[in-house]
Amino acid sequence: MCGIVGYIGPRETAKVLIEGLKRLEYRGYDSAGIAIFNQGKVEIRRKEGKLIKLEELIGEETFDGKVGIGHTRWATHGRPSDENAHPHKAGRVAVVHNGIIENYLSLKEILKSKGHIFTSETDTEIISHLIDEFIQEGNSSLDAVRIALDKIKGSYALGILIEGDERSLLAAKKESPLVVGIGEGEYFIASDVPAVLPYTKNFIFMEDGEIALLSAEGVKVFNVKGEEVSKEPKRVNWNSLMAEKGGYKHFMLKEIFEQPRAVIDTIRGRLSEEKGDAVLENVHFAPTFLKKMKRVSLIACGTSYHAALIGKFLIEEFCRIPVEPDIGSEFRYRNPIVGESNLLIAISQSGETADTLAALREAKRKGTTTLAICNVVESSLAREADQVIYTHAGPEIGVASTKTFVTQLVILFLLALHMGRELGILSKEEGKALIEELVRVPHLMEEMLKASNQVSKIARKYLHARDFLYLGRGINYPIALEGALKLKEISYVHAEGYPAGEMKHGPIALIDREMPVVVLATKNEVYEKVISNIEEVKAREGMVIALASPSDREIVHKVDDVIFIPETIPSLTPILLTIPLQLLAYYMADFKGTDVDQPRNLAKSVTVE
Repeated sequence: MCGIVGYIGPRETAKVLIEGLKRLEYRGYDSAGIAIFNQGKVEIRRKEGKLIKLEELIGEETFDGKVGIGHTRWATHGRPSDENAHPHKAGRVAVVHNGIIENYLSLKEILKSKGHIFTSETDTEIISHLIDEFIQEGNSSLDAVRIALDKIKGSYALGILIEGDERSLLAAKKESPLVVGIGEGEYFIASDVPAVLPYTKNFIFMEDGEIALLSAEGVKVFNVKGEEVSKEPKRVNWNSLMAEKGGYKHFMLKEIFEQPRAVIDTIRGRLSEEKGDAVLENVHFAPTFLKKMKRVSLIACGTSYHAALIGKFLIEEFCRIPVEPDIGSEFRYRNPIVGESNLLIAISQSGETADTLAALREAKRKGTTTLAICNVVESSLAREADQVIYTHAGPEIGVASTKTFVTQLVILFLLALHMGRELGILSKEEGKALIEELVRVPHLMEEMLKASNQVSKIARKYLHARDFLYLGRGINYPIALEGALKLKEISYVHAEGYPAGEMKHGPIALIDREMPVVVLATKNEVYEKVISNIEEVKAREGMVIALASPSDREIVHKVDDVIFIPETIPSLTPILLTIPLQLLAYYMADFKGTDVDQPRNLAKSVTVE
């Protein structure tokens, strides 16, 4: 969940590292540091807190080396402190690390018995000591790293500097994201592409177990046996401006307003209106697979899990196949019942979510066909799944997922449409009608965004509420969960999402004149039931914010505030409902003065358990 940047080249190394770390701030962190060669020695500067504190520590200091590594840390082992901040150095070796070393305590005891002295509480520090131990035994830098990593159990993305080898930078990966950037006479490592986009668009995506050696002569990649492997760089067509705020106060607000464009990019080239079908370039099921398929498992975490819940409604409606959404951390530990007649769909915006990856691996081990939905090209999930569908949301900097969520909903709609057509459940005419409605969605989203001022006023009206309840039914129920999650994540206001029919089974006890209740009340087959829920809330003096269809003018007299949602088919309504709930959470957080883009205790990609 932390950020790594490394550089070798002619530029001012410290500046490249600091600027790269700034572009990774969205990942969440509690301390930062850099290590740079200076007069043949590795100099380390690190500081608890935000990057500005590290910059103040460095001040006007200069370094003559052309190789360095940088890190932003999110604490796993050891409290946030200067001592626990990365990089860590032992003997001649300095290391930055993302991930968790599971056997660090046993390794630490072995190293202490050999005279090694530790100065931090982290698991990372043992890596630098371990590599240094093997260098002292006479191994080359590359071999020392390779031998050390063979002793380690756990996950890691590493940047490594070794004194005596000041013209080289080493990197290694296992179960944590790491890329190598290929520039003109300069080379980079990073935990995420945006960190170095201003310098290059060409990247090598490292596989688990690989070690990269970066030098002035270029990049070499080696496998676990120390054998050089051929890796072709891939071009990433994002530009650095996509990671800038573009005039918005926060990245999150910018990304909310980017959603219509993100949906257009995600459906572009994927619709065959003539055939009433979706064209999914990387999805090729065997002719008989879908016919024999008994169940679909949808695996995800956090916001992506709410997308999975929507996916259940879509696939069951369009395909008439049973669907079981599951949380990655639950699925992976309970000996799940999956096999050759199942399809497992893993959803992750980053493609690096540890629990989702573990669930996918467990399913593959049991012979299940797997498909990934993610936003990051060549991410671990994309590489390991049998098939992959990419969302085209572009870089998302804000920790709270917005445009990646709605593009996941679009992909699930397209996938359900395609499977329904393949199975013969949906006719060509039905497929055409669904596509016609989908094409309208970006325009309807633009219309919905015009309500931002209204949502802002509602947020200010309820700014001092301590609790919120979100209610929805049917396919809209997962959006109630998502709306509540967004409010919790960034405004730190307690909120709960519930199926509206469950209100009488507990939550109704909480309702009074102090609790706002957000009700998703668009016209659909359960509309009358939702109106009954609203009446029950009002009977207990609760305050109701309703999201309703424009044709429903009677609802104005039943609720305290209403936001009208452009009308579309029920299976696409969740996309439109999401926008005002994102805006409500955003404005509540902004008015409260919280750190919208980097909420406390959260990180963008949960790459450890």
